Formats: sequence, C-alpha cells, structure tokens
Amino acid sequence: MRSRAASRVVVNMGSRFADGLLAALEGAAPHERFVGCKPGEPVPTDADALVTLTDDPAGVVQLMAPHIRWVHMLSTGVDGFPLAAAGDRLVTCSRGASGIAIAEWVLAVMLAFEKRLPDSWITAPPPQWNVSSLGTLAGRTVGIVGLGAIGSEVARRALAFDMTVVALRRTQQPSPLAGVALAGSLRELLADADHVVVAAPATSATSHLLDAEAFAACKPGVHLVNVARGALVDQDALLDALDRGIVARASLDVVDPEPLPSGHPLYGHPGVRLSPHVSWSAPSSMKRTFELFVDNLRRYRAGEPLHGVVDLLAGY
Repeated sequence: MRSRAASRVVVNMGSRFADGLLAALEGAAPHERFVGCKPGEPVPTDADALVTLTDDPAGVVQLMAPHIRWVHMLSTGVDGFPLAAAGDRLVTCSRGASGIAIAEWVLAVMLAFEKRLPDSWITAPPPQWNVSSLGTLAGRTVGIVGLGAIGSEVARRALAFDMTVVALRRTQQPSPLAGVALAGSLRELLADADHVVVAAPATSATSHLLDAEAFAACKPGVHLVNVARGALVDQDALLDALDRGIVARASLDVVDPEPLPSGHPLYGHPGVRLSPHVSWSAPSSMKRTFELFVDNLRRYRAGEPLHGVVDLLAGY
C-alpha cells in the first residue's frame, strides 16, 4: 500500500485562475510534493490528492484518475464542480475561508443603503445644511437566507449593530449564535426584513429561491443583498420588483451568468448596485484559504477528519 506521506498532490493547471497557483501552494506547504497537471496530461501514479478551482469542470473530471482519492476545491461554492463524477472520493472545499471578508462587504452595503452613500456626499454648497433623512441599522431587521459560515459571520456583525437578526436554514438545528431567531419559512423571514441577505449554497433546491412570489411576500422598500450565487435570484422578477418599489435597492456581488453580458438591464438600473464578484477579497482571504488547505492536507496525511467536507447528495 502506498504511503500517504510519500504521495504527491496534483494541482489543476487548467483553470483560468491557475497562474501562480502551484508556486503559492508550494510556498504554503514547503514540505509537501506538488505537481501541476493540465487536463489531458497523465496524472502521476504516486499522487492521491487533487487541488482545483471550480471553473474547469471538464478538466477536473479528466484529472480524477482512479488513484486520486481526495479532491479539495480552493473555492467556497461547489456549484461549478462535477459532483456526480466524484464517486466515492472525499471532496472538500474552502468553506469559511472568506466568511469575514464577505460579511464585512454585506455590512458595508447595508450601511451605504441606510446612510445614502455615496449619494449624500456633496461637491458644492447644498440648499440646506443639517437637514437629511438618513436611516440606521439599529432596530432594523435583517433576514439571512442561509446560516452557514458566511451567514453566521453576517449575523455576528449585525447583532453588534443592534439589529434584529432572523435566519432561515435548511436543517432543524438550533442557531449557532445566541440572539439569532430562526424563521419557519422563507415567507416568514421576508415579511418583516428590512434587509434580506442571500448567503445559501446554489443547489437545485435553491435555484430562483427569490422569485416573483417571494418578492411579493417582501416588506415594501426592502434592501436585497446577494453574496451567494446569481442563480438563487430570479433576475427578471427582481427587476420587476425594483420597478414596482417592492425592492428599494439590490446590492449584488453575484449575478447569472458571470460575467454579465454587456447591455444587461442590471448594469443600468438605478436601484441596483453591482460589483464583479469581489466581496470575498481582503488581505487575509487567500491566506486563510491556503491555511485551511494546508491544515486539511495535514489531517489527510494523519487520517483525521477534514474540514469543509462536501455532501455530494445535498450539493454543498
């Protein structure tokens, strides 16, 4: 039987983001043996683990040789990964690595909505000084769809701003945070939320979770924040809800498809604030991503339970 300690780790070099990936992994785990492979190239027989990103599903399938027993994704979401092809392999992801950065982004756009930023900045004398109608987070209700690593970090910060926090989760498990109430249904969550934060995984069960019926159940003037995947929101229904004033603003870091084609109505809608899937970005995000992988690699070598294990049936 091949010793795990002697096994190499294959790095998928077929991703469009692969530049510098091999060197970064070698720097993070200098005592390990990595080999870069592009899809279609032979996978070394002394390798039993594969590190990849999720933007190259066909390439991942080609690199999952029979002797590859563990696949780790450097991304948090796994909706781009060919889960059906994993078989009995162990699959993990970088769940939680960018939770803090994303939660900070969510709080930033909620504050921007309440404080009318940047609209309240001035470049010339206004008609009046000391006159405004700014909002506040204190006392507002935020409804968080998905109470995983990202949703929990959002909830933690929202509580610090004296917000009422209500969350919806798939399981019946209690809230991991004191002070967070659990909604019994999506409709119940939407009815009272001033801000709705979408932070659930993209699966067949969550596709277009926020549709016309859901927007009809929202509190008028709601602020929608999506940091999950664009597929969770029916964008045509969202545009209609914006036009009818049900949604006052949509702060979207994710859309469907990505990249969003030129001329799409989300670009020019006055109620939309759009960013190019960058909420994860922070000085520590990639460091935390590599640290999580290195710890998982140590655990794998030692035969210990791994972090971020993906439920292949549930899809996340």
